[in-house]
Amino acid sequence: MVDSKGSSAGAFLPSGDDEVNISPTTPGLVCAHHHLYSALARGMPAPPRTPREFSEILELVWWRLDRALDLEMLRWSAMLGALEALESGCTALIDHHESPEAIEGSLSVIADACAEVGVRASCAYGVTDRHGGGRAGGISEGARRGLDENDRFLAGGGQGMVGMHAAFTSSDDTIAAAAELAIRHGVGVHVHVAEGPADADAPERLRQHSKPDWLLVHGVHLADDHGLAGTIVHNPRSNMNNAVGYARPSRFANPVALGTDGIGAAMLDEFRLAYVRHREDDVSASPDDAWRWLGTGWELMPEAGNDTITWSYDQMDPWSLAFTTGVRPLEVVVDGEVVLRDGVSTRVDAGEVRARAAEQARRLFARLEEMP
Repeated sequence: MVDSKGSSAGAFLPSGDDEVNISPTTPGLVCAHHHLYSALARGMPAPPRTPREFSEILELVWWRLDRALDLEMLRWSAMLGALEALESGCTALIDHHESPEAIEGSLSVIADACAEVGVRASCAYGVTDRHGGGRAGGISEGARRGLDENDRFLAGGGQGMVGMHAAFTSSDDTIAAAAELAIRHGVGVHVHVAEGPADADAPERLRQHSKPDWLLVHGVHLADDHGLAGTIVHNPRSNMNNAVGYARPSRFANPVALGTDGIGAAMLDEFRLAYVRHREDDVSASPDDAWRWLGTGWELMPEAGNDTITWSYDQMDPWSLAFTTGVRPLEVVVDGEVVLRDGVSTRVDAGEVRARAAEQARRLFARLEEMP
C-alpha cells in the first residue's frame, strides 16, 4: 500500500492473515506524543513530598521540572532525546513542550536540535492558564505567550501543531484561541485529554472545537462515545507509571496512535507494552491491534514512511516482534542520508551529546533543589 506521498509504510502492517514480513527493513518509526524536555529528568531530585495521586504527580514533579528549564537545558535535552530516538529506529517525533520561564524561541531550539541529529520533529507549545498572571479576555499572560510562540514558530515555516496542556488548566477563552490559531495555520491541536479524573469534563469543553487533525493524548477517562474528533494517542508505559488507569484504546472509533509521553522513543518497546497491556485486559487480543496503532504514526507524519531502517532482526512482523526483545537498528536513512551506521550516529558525537546533556541535567537538578 502506497500513500499519496509515496510511502510504502502500510506494507509493514500485516494483518493476522497476511504473510510474515521476512525482511530486516522497515520505514522509520514515529512517536506520536513525546516530551523531549523530560530527557534530563532521569535521576532528578525527589519532590518535596511523595505524590499520592495523579494531580500531585503533575504539581510536585512535572510542573516543577518545566518551570526549572532554560533554553540551554532544552537544547541538550532535545539533542539527547533525538539521538536516543534515532538509536531506537524512530525517525519522527511529535513533541509537546512546556517551559514557562523560557517560552520565546523554545520550539525553534527543539526543532533545530532534532534537525542537527537528523530526526524529523513536529513541535507544539502547550498553552495553559495554570501559571496565573494578568488576564486579557479570559486568557492569562502565560497562555498568551504560549499562543504567541506557537504562532511565531508556525508562521516562520516550522513543522508542528498548536499545543495546549489540557482543558482543566485552560480557560474556555484559551481553548477557543488555540483552536482558532490552529485553523489559521491549517494544523491541528495537540492536547492532553482525560488523562486523569481532574480532566474528565474535557469532552464537554473541547467538543465544539475538535477536528480530525487534532491529537487527543491519553484518553484514559473518556467515555466510549465521547464525541471528540481526532486521533487518540495511547501511552501505555506512562499511564501505568502514573497509575491513571488503562485507556482501552480498542474501544474508540477514532484512529489510535502510539506515543511515549516523554519516556524515550523506543517505539518497538512501546508496541510490545501496548500489546501485553491489551492482552491483560482481553485475553483474545493479538499484537495486530498494537501494530496498527504503531502504524498510525505514518499517517500523522508520512515523511517517516520514506525513511529506511535496517534492523538486527529479519522478521519485522507483529507476532514475531511482540515476543522478541533486543531488536535494534543497524542503519537509519532519513531523506536519503545515512544518519546512523552500525548503530552509531553519523551527524553528532553521541558521547559529547550525552556528556553535555549530563552537565545540563546537573544544572537542572540544582535548580530543582532550590525550588520550594
